Amino acid sequence: MEEDFAASTPQQPDPDTPPPIPEQPQDAPTEPAQPQEISQDSKNLAMLCHLLGLLTNFLGPLILWLMKKNDDAFVDEQGKEALNFQITIALAGIVGGATVCIVIGFILLAAAAIANIVFSIMACIAASKGKHYRYPVAIRLVK
Repeated sequence: MEEDFAASTPQQPDPDTPPPIPEQPQDAPTEPAQPQEISQDSKNLAMLCHLLGLLTNFLGPLILWLMKKNDDAFVDEQGKEALNFQITIALAGIVGGATVCIVIGFILLAAAAIANIVFSIMACIAASKGKHYRYPVAIRLVK
């Protein structure tokens, strides 16, 4: 009877023995993935997207983004950002132009012009350093 009781009770692990290490799957990476280095060409094209936005509104970033979106992920992302911001600025210009007769349009046009210059320069600097820049005030139409 005593043997039946001992056989039915589970054995307690030895407190001095470390717990077993779970096996990792063979296809699991052992080192963390390194972020891809952004080439100087990609940085320059991304910076050009933001700079063209200052000079040509949404047309320059649109053309450059359409040409390079499939070639480089950084240019694709920054081109979309520049394009979305310039579309937002164009919409602000349309609304400002429509409301010029009630004086508030002048204020909106001035604010949009200043925001365009400041944020585009900030984006150019960030893109030239290889940093991902997101405009703080942009309607994200192009995804």
